[in-house]
Amino acid sequence: MVNVKNFLMVMNNKVVLLRTKFLIYINKEQVRIVSLFKKLFSFDSLSDFLGMWWHRIIAILLLVTVLYFPIGGAMVHNIDDNTAYQGEKVNKGESYTVSMVASLINRETEEKTWTPNLPFFFPSSYLDNMPNYQLGMVNALSKFAIELSDQLGRMRGSSQADADLENAAGMLKYPGTRWIFDPSTSFMPTASANKMYKSARKSLISYNKRLANGEAVFEARADNLISTLDKIAKDLGSSSAIIDKQILVGQEKTFDLKGDDVFYSSKGKLYAYYLILRELGKDYDQVIKDKELTNVWNKMINSFEKAAKLEPYVVVNGSPDGQLLPSHLSSMGFYLLRARTKLQEVSNILLK
Repeated sequence: MVNVKNFLMVMNNKVVLLRTKFLIYINKEQVRIVSLFKKLFSFDSLSDFLGMWWHRIIAILLLVTVLYFPIGGAMVHNIDDNTAYQGEKVNKGESYTVSMVASLINRETEEKTWTPNLPFFFPSSYLDNMPNYQLGMVNALSKFAIELSDQLGRMRGSSQADADLENAAGMLKYPGTRWIFDPSTSFMPTASANKMYKSARKSLISYNKRLANGEAVFEARADNLISTLDKIAKDLGSSSAIIDKQILVGQEKTFDLKGDDVFYSSKGKLYAYYLILRELGKDYDQVIKDKELTNVWNKMINSFEKAAKLEPYVVVNGSPDGQLLPSHLSSMGFYLLRARTKLQEVSNILLK
């Protein structure tokens, strides 16, 4: 029994000794590490800090993080809803509407930055309002280009489709979010949205030049105008359904982070349609006069302009009858449907 007690005492003493040595070792390491960090990070002034190469790297990274993305993104951000925009000069015999479509493509891909396809390392990659606005615009331009190829740019729909218009319609269907690399399809470089839209613009300009020389067709007939207005009305009906669906989402969430995406996508589409319809009024000036539509046509254009110029500081998708948090999507939906109603009114008069 005595031997067992002695053994336990000896073992306990050894454990205490080991623990003491371990603590001493830990304390020494802590002192050494603290001393090292003090040596590494000790500096008397900013110049001393920047004097060391790795300090410079840290400073540059901090500068990039703090300034590159927010300032770079703010410099790129530009939602252009100027309803007085005139586009490029239209020569005699050319279509005003085709020239406007080409001008809008040039403005958004050349004069500004095409933001929807920029990857994460670009300063504007965190933007969402401008990309959605641009995508909404191109969606409208694409829909009109299809109608241009199928109806307006051919005789009675029975002749061969114009090659330039077919190319433009095809290029404008290209996904606006595709950059020069798309790992989802291939690891090899691919055509970017910017490049495809610029190609569409070239085809539209080529068509307009041939139109001025009498080598292409633009059928400015009432039935073609009706068809175009009906296509736009159907597209706006689709946008209205998207807005309605997002409004319901907003009623279920306190903060709807997707509401502004839908808002600016609709705004971009309405802005593009406003300019298209304004220029169609010039191309179809004689038809509008013959049908005594001038007053009604101008009211329709004004409805699109009001919808296109909606721009709250912060888009809120609250309940339509909310007191504190308004529903900007409901406002957009109202003006969109009002513009669509005016559009259908013009179409109905043209049918008479």
